[in-house]
Amino acid sequence: MMKPCPYGTHRVLEPKGAMPQAALRIDSGMPMQANELLIEVETLNVDSASFTQIKEACGGDPANMAEMILDIVNTRGKMQNPVTGSGGMLLGRVKAVGPDFPEQLAPGTEIATLVSLSLTPLTIRRIKKIHLDTDQVDIEGEAILFETGIYAKIPGDMDRKLSLSALDVAGAPAQVHQLVKKGDSVMILGASGKSGVLCCVQAKKDAGETGNIIGVCYDEKETEELKALACCDHIIMADARRPMEVYEKVLAVNHGEKVDLAINVVNVPDAEMATILPVKPGGTVYFFSMATSFAKAALGAEGIASSARMLIGNGYTPGHADFTLNLLRSHQGLRDLFNARYGEKE
Repeated sequence: MMKPCPYGTHRVLEPKGAMPQAALRIDSGMPMQANELLIEVETLNVDSASFTQIKEACGGDPANMAEMILDIVNTRGKMQNPVTGSGGMLLGRVKAVGPDFPEQLAPGTEIATLVSLSLTPLTIRRIKKIHLDTDQVDIEGEAILFETGIYAKIPGDMDRKLSLSALDVAGAPAQVHQLVKKGDSVMILGASGKSGVLCCVQAKKDAGETGNIIGVCYDEKETEELKALACCDHIIMADARRPMEVYEKVLAVNHGEKVDLAINVVNVPDAEMATILPVKPGGTVYFFSMATSFAKAALGAEGIASSARMLIGNGYTPGHADFTLNLLRSHQGLRDLFNARYGEKE
């Protein structure tokens, strides 16, 4: 028999030779292999761009959304939205561990995967509930984690659904910490959302009192919640799909100057130019949103002669899970907000 691949290529059905994330179909029915971990799945935390697209396509109807999610998983063997290409991550308990898996976890250990659902073999027996306000889907099902897949054990001092939400976007604040320098001006597009509030709090810590953190928001209720965190020097309301509107409002609160760093964490498409336009020559643009078209970003930057450095938001940074959970532990207001938005409800 072929030895199982550490990256999971042994499960790729179409096209042969592809990696699991890029594959159109993977085999979720194959029995657990010696180098894999089998998970009893409880909740899917669907990527925000994907969940938003599914919700809009189904008119916000949970029954239709459940049907669409089941169709995607049954067709592809994984939860990878064919429109956005993105997935999410999951919460579950260890069911079985292959003898060649790097760590021998005890069955029943509660974990969250830190790799995308877009490459994770998944079967769903039943969808129990769709949480329209948190992008989460409670299910009965099983998933496979490959030998090279990373995960985090759910901490005992936090609500499990809160932890799941934070770990879903753990790469964002960890990478913000690497990008923001003292005194920087930073624009965060989508500042009041899940990853946005984490990025705002971390950016303010790193930029310090001499920095200028500008949150760009669209949702009025979430904006009031962001204001209460006192982590932005300025908060402006604007539509990320209207680049000139964003550009003019950002410059107005940054002494008429472009910013050093722009961070895109929105969950809608066509926000590329609103991210690039307000950034100074030689500045940095960080795209964490899975709704980003990198072709639009590259060609759009060329079209306005922008020399900004553009970075793709890799969801993985060494130590990012602990970094983000510790950020929540250290900021009570942030933790309270996450608990109110994403904590487990009765």
